[in-house]
Amino acid sequence: MNDSELARFFLSLVLLLVGALAGGHLFERLKMPRVIGEIVGGIALGPSVLGNIAPEAHRWLFAGFPAQTALLSAFYWFGLVLLMFIAGFKMQADGAAGSRHIVLALVVGALVIPFALGYAGAPLFADTRLGDPLAFKLVMGIAVAVTSIPVISRIFLDLGLMGTPFACNVIGSATIQDLVLWTILAVATAVQSGDAADATGIGRVVATTLAFVLVSLFFVPAGVRALRRWIIGKSSEASLTGYSMLLCLIFVAAASLLKVNIVFAALVAGLVLARFPSRHLAPVKQHIADISIWFFVPIYFALVGQRLDLAQQFDATLTLLFIVASTIIKLASCTVAARAANIDWAKALDYGIAMNTRGGPGIVLASVARAANIIDDRMFTALVLASILTSLATGLWLRWRFVRNPMLFSEPARLPAE
Repeated sequence: MNDSELARFFLSLVLLLVGALAGGHLFERLKMPRVIGEIVGGIALGPSVLGNIAPEAHRWLFAGFPAQTALLSAFYWFGLVLLMFIAGFKMQADGAAGSRHIVLALVVGALVIPFALGYAGAPLFADTRLGDPLAFKLVMGIAVAVTSIPVISRIFLDLGLMGTPFACNVIGSATIQDLVLWTILAVATAVQSGDAADATGIGRVVATTLAFVLVSLFFVPAGVRALRRWIIGKSSEASLTGYSMLLCLIFVAAASLLKVNIVFAALVAGLVLARFPSRHLAPVKQHIADISIWFFVPIYFALVGQRLDLAQQFDATLTLLFIVASTIIKLASCTVAARAANIDWAKALDYGIAMNTRGGPGIVLASVARAANIIDDRMFTALVLASILTSLATGLWLRWRFVRNPMLFSEPARLPAE
């Protein structure tokens, strides 16, 4: 790259970060999920807004020379990897509590039934499929079942509900659900790439993925402890931050060589780091989360928005059908499952709405599926919009319920025994 191209690249990064942070701040002030504002900031800089108002300026800023797209794509993937890494080491801490009875019911209601119906209903959206039919069905099953731990956790934090029985049950079930769904996504991308063309290939991919998880969670921590004891010794906080980031990159690189989905590998790396509850690592995790959430992840979400071309890619009928159908399925199955766990109908509906929050994971799913050429741009847009709208709906609903009765979500809300 020459100096002019380098300057243009840094200018595009500055604009993406400013747009994301400004949008996030605005939405935060409006008591809405910050991640949605970051995406909206990207939409404003993309073909949907800037591209329509000043197409030449948009092209000059974001596609001015051949390597610029690849460079921005590198930031896109690095932000996505760090987002999943953070989700991994926060997952165990936030999802450890909760009533097993209710969590199990919610897993069935939010995972098993929606995934099965999404998988079975995939042919309704067959005209948005680009790749392997099985990979497409798996992605559609995940799209209906996915729940966002980061967004729902942020809503709970904003309302002061984190630690309540309601929040613990939602996050506990979402944790189990997401681990299963990311494993399925790893299989879907392997099927699409041709690494699992038949039943034998699928079995090999599932076995490789499970082996990767088992080795990572049960053997890698012992090896890391040995390295820290014999090689690293007493490390400073700064060096531990670097080593933790290195751990994430090693997992992603190893997964790439083993043909395991790298997004899933980043999540597993975070789970491995969560196995070290040392007080010395608490500030390290916070440092990684801070730099990621305030720099790399906003750029990732801004690039998601920047890739949306609502004028060309938005299919109103498709988007409405998917959002309405998937929401009805998720709400009905979760509400009935919670009711079966002896929760009253009103609180059961609260569980259904909370579990329907797609948020970041829904957008990650859309990103991975589109990058793997499993879905087309219209379905990518529909999945992103579904993630945005369900997150907004959950935030508004829970805030309304909380304002009416601040003690509502702190109570078990079980039906009285007869």
